[in-house]
Amino acid sequence: MYLLRLILLGSLALLAGCQGSSDRPVMKIGYMNCNSAEETMERFQPLTKYLSDKLNVEFQAVPVDTQDFAERFAGGEFEFAHTNSLVYLILHEEQQATLLATEKRGNYGSHTAGAIISKKGSGIKKIEDIKGKRVIFGPQLAPSGYLAQYDLMLRNGIDPELDIAYYAIPTGSFKHEKVVYSVYFDQFDVAAVPALDLELMTRAGKVTADDFNILGQSPTFPYCTFSARKDVDADLVKKFRQVLVDLTEPDTVDYQGETLKVLASAWINGFEALADSDYDQLREMAKRANMPPYQEF
Repeated sequence: MYLLRLILLGSLALLAGCQGSSDRPVMKIGYMNCNSAEETMERFQPLTKYLSDKLNVEFQAVPVDTQDFAERFAGGEFEFAHTNSLVYLILHEEQQATLLATEKRGNYGSHTAGAIISKKGSGIKKIEDIKGKRVIFGPQLAPSGYLAQYDLMLRNGIDPELDIAYYAIPTGSFKHEKVVYSVYFDQFDVAAVPALDLELMTRAGKVTADDFNILGQSPTFPYCTFSARKDVDADLVKKFRQVLVDLTEPDTVDYQGETLKVLASAWINGFEALADSDYDQLREMAKRANMPPYQEF
């Protein structure tokens, strides 16, 4: 009898632990890894906590590798997603993801651009000089580190598959910085660089504007984007979007014993509610470059 009571008490304790201390529904937000999973979680955990407090939902942050994002989203691993704008297009076209809000950061606010650079003194001064050179791109699903520059070359009569000597993509973390340094330290002749990363590295004193030639820059298009699964409650989606758009620089959250500024912790200036049609510029780039989600084999 004593043993039976112990078993029953243990079972009740286990059930209580599974239910947790809150009756709030549990949902997950998939955050696309930027430089690393650790940095991504450090940036976005306070924002996740802020969203939980505001919407009375127990949101859990999940770091997701860029290449795996579409598959894991399709598999139902998370209800909300924070990705670059090209991955948003993939989720929207393939899974009918709902656009929520677009991140604002840097000189272009809710938009961004891709630049093509060479080192000063290299003799590579205009985009036509790329032919026959060694080029380093950012990750293939990076809209401002690969797609924008690939499209820019095509629109200037340069086929990256035929007209350049060699191109590569760096591995590991901090890929966009590696691209910049690859040209700076003469590893490559030309680099495909997000305009924002070049801006941030210059502001931090890692490089200077005088170190490089800007051979070309793409039109602007939306920056990193929040979206939701099509089956998430429409009222929650609306409220989620509004919480993001309403965020201001002074807003704080209590997280792990500290009071933190939400936007500053996430390295974000704010959010803007764009229309899906604002992404049409990026759609056209992806179609010209035969990139997902519009690639034709």
